[in-house]
Amino acid sequence: MTFVVPRPADGQAVGDPFAPRMPAGVDGLVYGGDYNPEQWPEEVWVEDVALMRQAGVNLVSVAIHAWALLEPRPGEFDFGWLDRLLDLLHGAGIAVNLATPTVVPPAWLYRAHPGIRPVTRDGTELERGSRATFCPSSPAYRQAAATITRQLGARYGAHPAVALWHVHNEYGAPLGACYCPESATAFRRWLRDRHGSLDALNEAWGTSFWGQRYGEWAEVEPPRVSGTTGNPAHELDFARFCSDELLACYTAERDILRAHSALPITTNFMTTNCKSIDYWRWGREVDVVANDHYLTAEADRNHIDLALSADLTRAVAGGRPWMLMEHSTGAVNWQPRNLAKRPGEMRRNSLAHVARGADAVMFFQWRASRFGAEKFHSAMLPHSGTRSRTWPEVVRLGGELGALHEVRGSVVRADVAVLWDWESWWALELDWRPSVDLSYRERVGAFYERLWDAHLTVDFVAPEADLGGYRLVVVPSLYLASTAAARVLHDYVAGGGALVVSYFSGIVDANDAVHPGGHPGALRDVLGLEVEEFLPLRAGEEVALDGGLRGDVWAEHIRLTGAEAVRSYVDGPAAGGPAVTRHRLGAGTAWYVSTRLRGAALDRVLREVFPAAGVRVRDDLPRDVEVVRRRGAGADYLFVLNHTDAEVGLAASGTELLTGQRCASELRVPAGGVAVLRSLDEKDG
Repeated sequence: MTFVVPRPADGQAVGDPFAPRMPAGVDGLVYGGDYNPEQWPEEVWVEDVALMRQAGVNLVSVAIHAWALLEPRPGEFDFGWLDRLLDLLHGAGIAVNLATPTVVPPAWLYRAHPGIRPVTRDGTELERGSRATFCPSSPAYRQAAATITRQLGARYGAHPAVALWHVHNEYGAPLGACYCPESATAFRRWLRDRHGSLDALNEAWGTSFWGQRYGEWAEVEPPRVSGTTGNPAHELDFARFCSDELLACYTAERDILRAHSALPITTNFMTTNCKSIDYWRWGREVDVVANDHYLTAEADRNHIDLALSADLTRAVAGGRPWMLMEHSTGAVNWQPRNLAKRPGEMRRNSLAHVARGADAVMFFQWRASRFGAEKFHSAMLPHSGTRSRTWPEVVRLGGELGALHEVRGSVVRADVAVLWDWESWWALELDWRPSVDLSYRERVGAFYERLWDAHLTVDFVAPEADLGGYRLVVVPSLYLASTAAARVLHDYVAGGGALVVSYFSGIVDANDAVHPGGHPGALRDVLGLEVEEFLPLRAGEEVALDGGLRGDVWAEHIRLTGAEAVRSYVDGPAAGGPAVTRHRLGAGTAWYVSTRLRGAALDRVLREVFPAAGVRVRDDLPRDVEVVRRRGAGADYLFVLNHTDAEVGLAASGTELLTGQRCASELRVPAGGVAVLRSLDEKDG
């Protein structure tokens, strides 16, 4: 099933039908983080609230992991401490994002209902002691989750401190699937709804292969570990089921809260890091999209992955403003090496999310924990407290977000669309593909980095989404492509658009069955070619293309059926054959790249596409200087983030909001710094 993600028109902002429901009663940009006062004596709460006010905090998330405290025994509730906390926060003018604590069931629930424990694919039953360790299909879990949610909704649905509801926490992490008998029963129900009949299921799954045909619904099980690889259509449907089953848990709690409260409701996504959730489906079920993002500390130029995550989150939000629900002030505790952020990096990271559409900047967590698994995770208030280097940066950021209050509700202006599909990601990386080196995230990341380096802002789009208004659409990886999605791309090109498609795309349908007629299946017509043979390369092997380009991992034997060769293979298994092609179709052009190009090689190909597509590249800007524009009802806001170690300048005019200074002709941004320029004339900057 496909959902078209609407994009607001230029200038569309808060107050229009597309506007998200941000936390009630919180003016300007949201600032704060997870607050876990249950870890501290109550006298510390008073100190915390005073420091929150000093830092400019206006929203905190509470009770995320507090189920065992709120319901210490079945049906016995203790809300006294939470009453006192909410009253304290409200008295200080700090709003609350109140969670349903259903991510960590209490010990008594496991003892009373051992079947809520999840089972891995190899049959291992997991014990409690971590978080998110439960079977989402368990009736006992769902009933208990509904009970605590109903109690919270009834008690706090109209509490003046509560501005937003936060259901659960990071659905899909760390476990995205359970293979227990309860899950098997729920999977069969889901399959009946999807396929209608057992005959239709057998047809969709191609069970005539390897004699896998089912004669009774009871014979269908989750795709547990077997003697060799399983049926990929079976595994693909199970991935869909797992995403939908978690979504059903969310919507059940959400609907209970809606019966008691008119406040907006959300849950926190992990758009680029949680492969098991189809966020295109989830995005329309929340009142405001919220995302958690943590830098890969050791990664080179990790600010680009941050931008990718922010752009994808904005896409899931339909182009509208969204909330950064969690990120870190410094080191995290779960990466191989917990590198600290350099001075100024936390500020730059935070404002980079704002540049790409976030109207909230929040952290995990407010005060660093003294015990437990995350005691070495950074916080707004570190172990060394206000004496730390981090604390003045936290206070400064709060003041600067206050200065940017007018940015709230403005929308990002993008140059290029990149197609993203979770189902294609799932299908591509199942077993027994032509090469173990096929990677969905690698291809998306490679193309995104080249667009980022060209200073182009990206909108991610779902398959079958409206592509009107984009001069260029990039498809880094679309192994699974429906005929409807292929028709959208065909009509887009025929209508005058420019399309770039990377290898091993268009190959299978929604059931992982190869499209009839040869490769690239659903995309043959738009690309004007046939792939007669896949030619995966050996580990470390490269192929040369004319013009001095080199590719690796993949090559193809291509027969042209309307396209022309732009670059050819010089050596390797496809020597002399087309490597990069161009197909003029109607008023537009479709390009195809049949090998893995990276870095400068991929950049050279895209630099041929940009002018033909009418896409303006900002070559006047230095490398690693990020420029993004948000458009409001009465002004444009130009964000300039300098990720380099040297001061940069660019031609621009307007008012710099972080300093209040007027910029007449040139904007200077210090090394590692950020500037936000308000311009009443959209041509400025």
